[in-house]
Amino acid sequence: MKGIFVTGTDTGVGKTIITGLLGRYLSDKGYNVITQKWIQTGCRDSLASDIKLHLKIMGRDKNDLKDYAGSVSPYTFRVPSSPHLASLIENKIINPNKIIKSFKLLSRRFDFIIAEGVGGVLVPFNKKRLVIDIVRDLDLAVLVVAQNKLGAINHTLLTIEALEKRKIKILGIIFNNLKKENSRIIEDNPLIIKALTNQRIFGVLPWIETHVKLYKSFIPIGEQITKELTDG
Repeated sequence: MKGIFVTGTDTGVGKTIITGLLGRYLSDKGYNVITQKWIQTGCRDSLASDIKLHLKIMGRDKNDLKDYAGSVSPYTFRVPSSPHLASLIENKIINPNKIIKSFKLLSRRFDFIIAEGVGGVLVPFNKKRLVIDIVRDLDLAVLVVAQNKLGAINHTLLTIEALEKRKIKILGIIFNNLKKENSRIIEDNPLIIKALTNQRIFGVLPWIETHVKLYKSFIPIGEQITKELTDG
């Protein structure tokens, strides 16, 4: 399995950090890995800001991308909005075939491509198509990132339901802890979601301000994900 799609149950739940941490873990294990951000809004550069953070976490810089910068970051928009609206405002059509071709190009050159979504799986990029449609077209397995807080149950269940309805493979779920949240809530969220969905819970990441320290907590999660990817 070469392709992994990292989605969030909402925007700002930590999927960029998780994507970078997973990229670093797979790289440390000897795999040739690259990350991808199909669509980035609120970005003033042709290289997605999330890609830059992935590289930083992985101990790389943009020079390591060589000739792949256009493929890892097919679409960037200045407007900080949903892709469909940014596309409309900036008069720049998002062509799913360009995204698919860029992914397939990378898949011929790397062991793993970790594609980070934009918001959740049901985010539209035009009036007819959603991000989840490209995930299905590429037959990617999905890693779900949920912020461990009040409201996570509903958001996570809706995400799982959308993926299952389209028969998309779900690798499992990672929970990110907030700096401050009721301990009963963050302890119960993974348990009730596991009971209701029977999906694999890879783990719960603690609140740690620096990604360097967070990586140590991610290692057991990375081990589980790698086993799932290589055994699948």
